[in-house]
Amino acid sequence: MPKPSTDLVRGIPLFRDLDDKSIQRLADEFIERSFATGDVIAAEGQGGLNFFVVESGEATVSVHGNEVGRLTAGDSFGEIALIDKSARTATVTAATDMHCYGLPVWSFRPLVEQNPDLAWRLLETLAARLREAQER
Repeated sequence: MPKPSTDLVRGIPLFRDLDDKSIQRLADEFIERSFATGDVIAAEGQGGLNFFVVESGEATVSVHGNEVGRLTAGDSFGEIALIDKSARTATVTAATDMHCYGLPVWSFRPLVEQNPDLAWRLLETLAARLREAQER
Protein backbone atom coordinates (compact mmCIF):
# COMPACT_ATOMS: atom_id res chain seq x y z
CA MET A 1 0.00 0.00 0.00
CA PRO A 2 1.46 3.41 -0.93
CA LYS A 3 2.85 5.54 1.87
CA PRO A 4 3.20 9.33 1.99
CA SER A 5 6.49 10.85 0.96
CA THR A 6 8.80 11.95 3.73
CA ASP A 7 8.48 15.48 2.28
CA LEU A 8 4.71 15.41 2.88
CA VAL A 9 5.22 14.23 6.47
CA ARG A 10 7.98 16.78 7.11
CA GLY A 11 5.65 19.50 5.76
CA ILE A 12 3.22 18.92 8.62
CA PRO A 13 4.08 21.61 11.20
CA LEU A 14 3.69 19.11 14.02
CA PHE A 15 6.49 16.94 12.58
CA ARG A 16 8.82 19.42 10.87
CA ASP A 17 11.58 19.29 13.50
CA LEU A 18 11.86 15.50 13.68
CA ASP A 19 15.03 13.80 12.49
CA ASP A 20 15.08 11.81 9.24
CA LYS A 21 14.75 8.46 11.02
CA SER A 22 11.63 9.58 12.90
CA ILE A 23 10.10 11.08 9.74
CA GLN A 24 10.63 7.80 7.86
CA ARG A 25 9.17 5.82 10.77
CA LEU A 26 6.09 8.05 10.74
CA ALA A 27 5.69 7.85 6.95
CA ASP A 28 5.73 4.06 7.22
CA GLU A 29 2.89 4.13 9.78
CA PHE A 30 0.44 6.23 7.73
CA ILE A 31 -2.39 4.43 5.95
CA GLU A 32 -3.61 5.62 2.56
CA ARG A 33 -7.25 6.74 2.48
CA SER A 34 -9.47 8.08 -0.30
CA PHE A 35 -12.76 9.91 0.16
CA ALA A 36 -15.44 10.85 -2.36
CA THR A 37 -17.12 14.23 -2.50
CA GLY A 38 -19.65 14.40 0.34
CA ASP A 39 -18.01 11.72 2.51
CA VAL A 40 -17.85 12.59 6.20
CA ILE A 41 -14.26 11.91 7.24
CA ALA A 42 -14.69 12.91 10.88
CA ALA A 43 -18.02 13.52 12.62
CA GLU A 44 -18.37 15.96 15.51
CA GLY A 45 -19.24 14.08 18.67
CA GLN A 46 -18.11 10.71 17.31
CA GLY A 47 -15.01 8.87 18.48
CA GLY A 48 -11.78 9.33 16.58
CA LEU A 49 -8.59 7.31 16.51
CA ASN A 50 -6.77 8.81 13.51
CA PHE A 51 -4.84 11.92 12.59
CA PHE A 52 -5.10 12.83 8.89
CA VAL A 53 -2.96 14.73 6.43
CA VAL A 54 -4.52 15.87 3.14
CA GLU A 55 -2.47 15.04 0.07
CA SER A 56 -5.03 16.32 -2.44
CA GLY A 57 -8.58 17.61 -2.53
CA GLU A 58 -10.54 19.91 -0.28
CA ALA A 59 -12.73 19.50 2.80
CA THR A 60 -14.99 21.70 4.86
CA VAL A 61 -14.75 21.91 8.63
CA SER A 62 -17.92 22.62 10.59
CA VAL A 63 -18.79 22.98 14.25
CA HIS A 64 -22.41 22.75 15.36
CA GLY A 65 -23.41 22.81 11.69
CA ASN A 66 -21.57 26.06 10.89
CA GLU A 67 -18.67 26.02 8.46
CA VAL A 68 -15.58 27.32 10.25
CA GLY A 69 -12.82 26.45 7.81
CA ARG A 70 -11.49 24.56 4.83
CA LEU A 71 -8.70 22.05 4.48
CA THR A 72 -6.54 21.62 1.37
CA ALA A 73 -3.35 19.80 0.37
CA GLY A 74 -0.79 19.83 3.16
CA ASP A 75 -3.32 20.53 5.92
CA SER A 76 -3.86 18.11 8.76
CA PHE A 77 -6.56 17.43 11.33
CA GLY A 78 -7.46 15.06 14.13
CA GLU A 79 -4.52 15.71 16.47
CA ILE A 80 -6.81 15.73 19.50
CA ALA A 81 -7.68 12.10 18.73
CA LEU A 82 -3.98 11.30 19.05
CA ILE A 83 -4.01 12.39 22.66
CA ASP A 84 -7.25 11.34 24.28
CA LYS A 85 -9.16 9.15 21.80
CA SER A 86 -12.25 11.23 22.59
CA ALA A 87 -15.10 12.56 20.50
CA ARG A 88 -14.29 14.72 17.49
CA THR A 89 -14.65 18.46 18.05
CA ALA A 90 -15.64 19.21 14.44
CA THR A 91 -17.06 17.57 11.35
CA VAL A 92 -14.79 17.28 8.33
CA THR A 93 -16.56 16.61 5.02
CA ALA A 94 -14.93 16.06 1.64
CA ALA A 95 -15.86 19.00 -0.61
CA THR A 96 -14.09 17.27 -3.52
CA ASP A 97 -12.63 13.83 -4.01
CA MET A 98 -9.74 13.57 -1.55
CA HIS A 99 -6.59 11.57 -1.10
CA CYS A 100 -5.36 11.49 2.49
CA TYR A 101 -3.15 9.54 4.83
CA GLY A 102 -4.29 8.51 8.30
CA LEU A 103 -2.07 7.90 11.31
CA PRO A 104 -3.63 5.73 14.02
CA VAL A 105 -3.13 6.69 17.67
CA TRP A 106 -1.39 3.38 18.48
CA SER A 107 1.34 4.27 15.97
CA PHE A 108 1.71 7.85 17.14
CA ARG A 109 1.78 7.48 20.93
CA PRO A 110 5.14 5.59 21.15
CA LEU A 111 6.81 8.20 18.94
CA VAL A 112 5.63 11.04 21.21
CA GLU A 113 6.81 9.18 24.29
CA GLN A 114 10.29 8.91 22.74
CA ASN A 115 10.41 12.54 21.47
CA PRO A 116 9.70 15.20 24.11
CA ASP A 117 10.09 17.92 21.46
CA LEU A 118 7.22 16.37 19.53
CA ALA A 119 5.08 16.31 22.68
CA TRP A 120 5.79 20.02 23.18
CA ARG A 121 4.91 20.83 19.54
CA LEU A 122 1.66 18.88 19.98
CA LEU A 123 0.81 21.00 23.02
CA GLU A 124 1.52 24.17 21.02
CA THR A 125 -0.71 22.94 18.18
CA LEU A 126 -3.55 22.18 20.57
CA ALA A 127 -3.22 25.59 22.24
CA ALA A 128 -3.42 27.28 18.82
CA ARG A 129 -6.54 25.27 17.92
CA LEU A 130 -8.13 26.22 21.23
CA ARG A 131 -7.46 29.92 20.60
CA GLU A 132 -8.95 29.63 17.10
CA ALA A 133 -12.06 27.97 18.52
CA GLN A 134 -12.48 30.66 21.17
CA GLU A 135 -12.32 33.40 18.52
CA ARG A 136 -15.35 31.99 16.71
